[in-house]
Amino acid sequence: MSEIVELKYGENVYKLPVITGTEDEKAINIAKLRDETGLITLDTGYKNTGATSSSITFLDGEKGILHYRGYPIDQLAEHADFLEVAYLLIYGELPNKEQFDSFVNKIKKHTLIHENTKQFITSYPANAHPMGILASAVCSLSSFYPESLNPYAEKEDEDLTIVRLIAKLPTLIAWIYKMSKGHPFNYPVNKLDYCSNFLHMMFSMPTEEYHIEPVVVEALNKLLILHADHEQNCSASTVRMVGSSKANLYASIAAGICALWGPLHGGANQEVLEMLEKIKADGGDTKKWIAKAKDKNDNFRLMGFGHRVYKNFDPRAKIIKAACDHVLAKLGIHDPILDIAKELEHAALTDDYFIERKLYPNVDFYSGIIYKAMNIPVEMFTVMFALGRLPGWIAQWKEMNENKEPIGRPRQVYVGKTNRDYVPMAKR
Repeated sequence: MSEIVELKYGENVYKLPVITGTEDEKAINIAKLRDETGLITLDTGYKNTGATSSSITFLDGEKGILHYRGYPIDQLAEHADFLEVAYLLIYGELPNKEQFDSFVNKIKKHTLIHENTKQFITSYPANAHPMGILASAVCSLSSFYPESLNPYAEKEDEDLTIVRLIAKLPTLIAWIYKMSKGHPFNYPVNKLDYCSNFLHMMFSMPTEEYHIEPVVVEALNKLLILHADHEQNCSASTVRMVGSSKANLYASIAAGICALWGPLHGGANQEVLEMLEKIKADGGDTKKWIAKAKDKNDNFRLMGFGHRVYKNFDPRAKIIKAACDHVLAKLGIHDPILDIAKELEHAALTDDYFIERKLYPNVDFYSGIIYKAMNIPVEMFTVMFALGRLPGWIAQWKEMNENKEPIGRPRQVYVGKTNRDYVPMAKR
């Protein structure tokens, strides 16, 4: 028998069913609350509100668990290819070899971008933030593929739009980077795998041969997998909200990119490196800055420590910390910034102040360090996050449409002025 929560309001008692998820998560179903009682719930920031039922990603912040479609994140990061994980998130199951090869080959056929896109990208100032360009460029793709605007497209057409997005985003990102440097654009080389192709487009120069370092490819593959989805976060919820209006996939993903841009979301790894640069410029005394972080009267915060959801060690951070150590050792990198990062990491893992408050280093802390080791500039960090998160956004959009979810329309509690009469300007 289903569990029931009783709500007493006035003289009446209303019975609200309790829904139980497959991981034993429980939720009070308030879908009929307003119709039956005239009440709404107020939950600023939706911290206690389930906006949907989803089968894509499960996370338990208290226990430090993250699963994609039931698969533990550590197993996927250790053994899977990013495009394999993308297929899993979007279509619900891991592909067999035939399905995977077909998926990869389709992506390779669509890595090129219309040449007019060059003019679009080069029209921006060289110092324009890449996230702004990326959001605009992704949204503009719909103008090259007007058939994608049909909200009731056949499955084959929807799949083609999905493939195009996954194929073209690395090219767009690489071209945005090259534009900022004033360098010639590189075209994709489709004999390369997804991560190697991206690195080629980013860093190859006509004057010298670029060596694609396997340890960097491996680390990038892990980073993209770790960022691929994270339940109903700000950007995923934005993609679902925009998509609920039957907006096309390109527009919905562009909205997700804009949501990710904020420093409280995807911009956090950029803030980590900016913080490390600030500490370095001050002389590199980490003890001084740790003391500032502990001082409740000081507004300084250590970026990259703690997490809004995880009250335990971020499971992604454990994986990427090992990859980070491996990359730095393999590349033989010795950078004062990285030394400062290691000292802060040690303090957070051994200092009672941080341990008691569960302020462990999170995935943003380590991903910023790896991106710096890869020679990816700080302003591109959030763009790299977007590249990894793309399959998750697509999966969220696809699930929302397949479930025929209604258009998103939150309610509010009005706290403004009550009814008053207009007074002409001359009498004010």
